[in-house]
Amino acid sequence: MIRKHAFRLILAALLILPVFAVTTGTVAASNGFSGVVYTMTNNAAGNAIQEFYRAADGTLTMGKSFSTGGLGSGSGLGSQGAIALSPDGWWLFAVNAGSNEVSVFSVRGTDLSLVDKVSSQGSDPISLTYNHGLLYVLDAGNSGNIAGFKVAFNGHLFYLPGSNQLLSNQGAGAAPSPEEIGFTPDGENLVVSEKGSNLIDTYTLRFGVAHGPVVNASSGPAPYGFDFSDRDTLIISEAANSAVSSYKVSDKGIKVITGSLVDTQAAACWLVVSPNGKYAYAANAASGTISGYRISVNCPSWLIR
Repeated sequence: MIRKHAFRLILAALLILPVFAVTTGTVAASNGFSGVVYTMTNNAAGNAIQEFYRAADGTLTMGKSFSTGGLGSGSGLGSQGAIALSPDGWWLFAVNAGSNEVSVFSVRGTDLSLVDKVSSQGSDPISLTYNHGLLYVLDAGNSGNIAGFKVAFNGHLFYLPGSNQLLSNQGAGAAPSPEEIGFTPDGENLVVSEKGSNLIDTYTLRFGVAHGPVVNASSGPAPYGFDFSDRDTLIISEAANSAVSSYKVSDKGIKVITGSLVDTQAAACWLVVSPNGKYAYAANAASGTISGYRISVNCPSWLIR
């Protein structure tokens, strides 16, 4: 169950940056910084990863830029998760929406080295997710699809035959404006949010290969960014009413825990859960604020309808 906090944090420092995706990593303390923030330019003339050094007080200093070897789309991707860092901090993955590719970098301190670039197995890749040697990519072009890759020890990607699965419309027409793909923390399921259709797709993995989807109605309109508070609890924003919902995820789909808890702001889009799983934070794109939610643990079964 989720409960709304009574405070707001202004996004002024973030909104001035042309950020299309953000992820963070750690660097050696000897250089005077405590971490690195990675963003993506999505430049149509040549996509790149831009790094910022993060000091202990949170201030950022611009670092180096690294070409992905591919092309961006030249505009906002309208998604969450366009770049991702492996939990061990060794690999950084990025989509190239303009050239329909995925790039892989090795991460060594503050340096990135491009080690592979492959087809996304679709068009207009906008989001990706990593879990225990598997990478899945969400393509928003044409009818929309997901595709899976095995990540080798050297960072190279190998397509998983049979992993290319369609979204809710099953190839019937234009993609239903998907926003994000993500593994559940236990690695047993994938989740895809579809803002345009007000649906949430779930896929079951068998030996790394996705099967599905199970198509689920969203509690509220325009499901957007999401994260997980534990092995099977999904916390997801809803942009249309600026709300957040929580669900239990299983092979059979999702069940609502807390439905559409509004934050009285405008266009809740990007969402993250704190590492301890106790709080969720949603960025409200149209009002320039962040809303905080408390996540209750061990909800009784009667709260899940």
